Parts: sequence; structure tokens; C-alpha cells
Amino acid sequence: MPSSPATTLETFENPQPARDFHIHMEIPEFTCLCPKTGQPDFATLILDYIPDRLCVELKSLKLYIWSFREQGAFHEAVTNRILDDLVTATQPRFMRLTAKFFVRGGIFTNVVAEHRKPGWQPPQRVELSRFETQSNTRG
Repeated sequence: MPSSPATTLETFENPQPARDFHIHMEIPEFTCLCPKTGQPDFATLILDYIPDRLCVELKSLKLYIWSFREQGAFHEAVTNRILDDLVTATQPRFMRLTAKFFVRGGIFTNVVAEHRKPGWQPPQRVELSRFETQSNTRG
């Protein structure tokens, strides 16, 4: 039986809850409708998060994203709604959703929404020098 849009986000247990690790997803086929004209709006969604106890299950995320295809929504509202729903489902340490909407009327719109779990502080970023990131090709 073919899949259909769904509004439920399923989760699974974080396999490494003691470690901060970054999950990055790109969703290049997001669509919704312009609430003024009813014409389709297209976007690439970029989801970055550091899970706490739960991770979002990918098939349910795909079906959830699909559920917006026939909904009218302003870019700012739909980006924040998706972030809120993902935060409610997973309760992450950190989550950022970037929505990069395609051009409409000569204007590109990018909306970035973030969530931080109260009290969570990101670890200090480790910067590797150029030498450390290249393999030694000398014999």
C-alpha cells in the first residue's frame, strides 16, 4: 500500500545519549501553498540538531513534511511550526531549522528558527589546522 501524508512524528532512542553529536538533514522537496495566491511555494529545509534522549525517525519525518503540500502558510509561520513540532516530539538539546524558499516575485526568503534546551551549553568547537586535515602524501 502506498504511503500518504501524516502529521505524526515518530522517534527512536538516542544510541549515544551521553554524547553531544550533530545530526544534519537536508530535505530538498518541501512544498506548501502561498496563503495569498494558492500557488505552490518550494523550499529546501535544512535540519540540524543535537539529540537528547530521542531522535526523529526519517520515514515519519518524510510523511510529516509531505503533509504541508496542500496547506497555505507564510514562510515564517510554517518554519516555526515545523520546528515546534520537531522539538515537541524529540526534546533535543539543540535544534535549528533553516528553510530556504525558492524565488517568488524576485525575492528569495530564508527563515532560520532555533531551539536550545534550558541549561544546555554547546561544547567548545575543536578547530583542526590545515596540516591536521590533509593526509601526508610525501614518501
